[in-house]
Amino acid sequence: MSELVARTGRLQQRYENGYRLIAGCIPFRYRNAEEDGDGNSEKIVEVLMINSTSGPGLLFPKGGWENDETAEEAAVREAMEEAGVRGDLVHFLGCYPFKSKTLQDEYSPEGLCRAAMYALHVKEELDSWPEKSRRERSWLTVPEAIESCRHAWMRDALEKGFSNWYADGMIPTLQRKGFPNSSSNQH
Repeated sequence: MSELVARTGRLQQRYENGYRLIAGCIPFRYRNAEEDGDGNSEKIVEVLMINSTSGPGLLFPKGGWENDETAEEAAVREAMEEAGVRGDLVHFLGCYPFKSKTLQDEYSPEGLCRAAMYALHVKEELDSWPEKSRRERSWLTVPEAIESCRHAWMRDALEKGFSNWYADGMIPTLQRKGFPNSSSNQH
């Protein structure tokens, strides 16, 4: 098996109107709850978060959206690189602007970022992934994840994007392969 390697550097990063464009996802899975007396079990949704390498609190996988990929491809790549999971993007959760002290550069001197976030239904957890030595994975219920979120914009993506989609029945809105809505002006 070939070694998985994370992309590094900012040479291919996308920028738009002073914002660095980021792509990420909220990885999720279904877990069966305890069966009730009738033999029925309720499915509980858990989301996957990873530790921050720069302080307390948990994060969702995210990173720079590069010139040679769609936002969807970047979100899937970041999930594999940072959290060691693969799956299907099933819903676009929205764009979330934020300001970053660590992402300031010549194209975004104020550190302005805009993250396109997706729901990723996890199908596989890898034993080895590019950032395994720096990241720990944690599966949490949505209320636990809201409490543990390091960044307000990620909490918004979870509360407003993911939780609203969950309340509406979690109907997939993205095609499995090909991602027809991938132009930069939609994000």
